[in-house]
Amino acid sequence: MNGIFTAVDNLFAGIVPITDFLWDFPTNFSWYASIPVLGQFPLSILFLLGCGIYFTFKLGFVQIKEFNTGIKLLSPRLKTDVGTTPLQAFLISMAGRVGAGNIVGVTGAVTLGGPGAIFWMWISALFGMATGFCEATLAQIFKERKGNEYVGGFTFYIQKIWKNKVWVGSAMCVMYLIYNMLSIPVHTFHVFTAASSIMNVITGRTTSVTEPAYYVIAILIIACIAIITFGGIKRVASFSDGAVPLMAGLYILITLVLILINLDKVPGFFVAVFAGAFKPSSIFGGVFGVTLAQGLKRALLSNEAGMGTSTQASSTAEQNHPCEQGFVQSIGVFVDTIVICSLTGFIVTAGAIWKNPDIDWSTLSLDKIGTFLASVRELVPGTGIDGAVVIIAAIAFGLFAFTTLLCDLTYAEIAANKISKNKEFIRFIRILGAFVFVPLGTLTVLAGLQLDNLWYVSDMINVILVFINVPTLIVGRKYVMRAYKNYKESNGKRFVASDIGLESDVWTKEAAELKEKEMQEI
Repeated sequence: MNGIFTAVDNLFAGIVPITDFLWDFPTNFSWYASIPVLGQFPLSILFLLGCGIYFTFKLGFVQIKEFNTGIKLLSPRLKTDVGTTPLQAFLISMAGRVGAGNIVGVTGAVTLGGPGAIFWMWISALFGMATGFCEATLAQIFKERKGNEYVGGFTFYIQKIWKNKVWVGSAMCVMYLIYNMLSIPVHTFHVFTAASSIMNVITGRTTSVTEPAYYVIAILIIACIAIITFGGIKRVASFSDGAVPLMAGLYILITLVLILINLDKVPGFFVAVFAGAFKPSSIFGGVFGVTLAQGLKRALLSNEAGMGTSTQASSTAEQNHPCEQGFVQSIGVFVDTIVICSLTGFIVTAGAIWKNPDIDWSTLSLDKIGTFLASVRELVPGTGIDGAVVIIAAIAFGLFAFTTLLCDLTYAEIAANKISKNKEFIRFIRILGAFVFVPLGTLTVLAGLQLDNLWYVSDMINVILVFINVPTLIVGRKYVMRAYKNYKESNGKRFVASDIGLESDVWTKEAAELKEKEMQEI
């Protein structure tokens, strides 16, 4: 078995330098790297940040002006027979956004750039909210109906915006499916990491992946994923209704407990964040550009604004107007980065384990989840609840990873509809994800391997998606601008695609008239 996995890993070894080149371009050229501050930023990050800044000013800070509107649209009282409710679509997207990266990624940003990186996460998120609005609005404008569901997302709107060429949408869909499937084993690995941390605390020793408990966990992961996934988008929405608030609530609760225990450290946290943003400590290299780059990169990769990956969830919602789901998804960026990532930032910064002489910081800093859990312990020394706190934090981390894993499978199914809406084809995609790539992830863990080169394929496609999606958003800005103008002028009445010069089987005059009649009867 190990020989097969090693052969697969070696097969993709050639992808590694290509992936590194694309993510680092053009910082891998000395003439660019020598530019002060700017030379720290690869083109991918400039694309993402620039897109957010552009739409923020182009739409007059829509993410702030319509924030309360988005909150109101998340009412659990809203029901629908077609597609998902705005809240359900929001929770599905949050299942994907709030993942292991909110813990290990933020921990990495702080350990490399210092607490000041958190400040730049906030700045990045502010602009990213505008990008999130644009993506979700386009996903809604170009969504399609499939029975009692809606499907769509960036694979759909990219085809429409680039002169409605079928091969463009199909090629994007194939690329995305490859990216998505190869991401699944990574999230499976993170679920095992959480389980391992919990078992280590309970047993008081370092457990091994060869122990029977890990095989039970593997079977449970595969079974749970299959049961939920084969229930379709509706079942995923129902699961997300309960799982996402639970995992977010658990994480917020445990962090609030840590804050209450360490109230005296709260002022120091904010001092470290704001001071470190412009004058980073020598412990972290003392380089302003690194702090800035780490903060921006972590926020953009965590909240996914500009990458297009969360737009599948946006397309499933039943809304009165495309812009309404844009307002909702803008809040998703806020919650992911301003709330969840900041909580992780507090734990790592307040824990300040790099100051603990009993800890080998140079070694531990390489282990992101280890650094995070050590920070948690540092905040509850000698209280008798340190074990319980670590277990709860690990459970939250495990849920983050599991919901992201489930979300990847759901996004794959939604995107696959771009190629074919045939039931057998969609069933094939479900089988591929639940019974091939999830087991692949469990087997690599049980075999003690990580298949690093396989993950590089996913990373390579990830950056390619950024280079395609961001220009598409810029080209398609006219539809977003027209839709937002229409929303303001019509006071949020049912949207009709022809009003902004488009054709749609969903946003028709007949549908608008029916909606108006229903409202009058109510």
